[in-house]
Amino acid sequence: MHTHATEAYAQNPDDPYPESGTARTTDPSHSIIRVGDEITRIFTEMGLNVIHDTTLYDYPSYNEAYTRSRAGIEAILAQHPTIQVVLDVHRDALVGSGGEIYKMVTTEAGQKVAQVMMVLGTDASGADHPRWKDNLAFALRLQKNLIRGYTSLARPTVLRRGRYNQHLSPGAILVEVGGHGNTLSEAIAGGRLWADSVARTLLDMKE
Repeated sequence: MHTHATEAYAQNPDDPYPESGTARTTDPSHSIIRVGDEITRIFTEMGLNVIHDTTLYDYPSYNEAYTRSRAGIEAILAQHPTIQVVLDVHRDALVGSGGEIYKMVTTEAGQKVAQVMMVLGTDASGADHPRWKDNLAFALRLQKNLIRGYTSLARPTVLRRGRYNQHLSPGAILVEVGGHGNTLSEAIAGGRLWADSVARTLLDMKE
């Protein structure tokens, strides 16, 4: 799922998208939803059951997107109580002090791919999140295998004060695939490699 589903990547002159905001679009073929489609495809092909929620929780209003996505997650978990992993897939946005847009890109197997970062919430803000260390342990297991499999696909895992709805599941992670300086093709490629590694880890954990 995508709390900020309209997040998009760098404009491609040969395949432009209509903007709903800076580096944002309601066109799912050019937004982070397209990356989610690729992650879903890899998971499904590897035998995992997946629900891809493509609701635009951040449109038309960006404010309270996490409140709306929380309701969406709770509804899906109520309908499918056996779900063990909730991935909130985003793209990052790194801008320098002079307005420079940074691009998180590396090369894996001769292909340019967007780097991927996992973000974990905590209870540091005072919000109730008693099992945040379970989320962290899960993410670190995924990160360990990512580092084993790829030279520099994974950016460092980050801990933050907010909880990002991760209190709803002990297998909840926020995932940043590239940033708005990356191309969509780089993001799709990075998401594909990340999903392949994560799927293999999940299948190992089922055994």
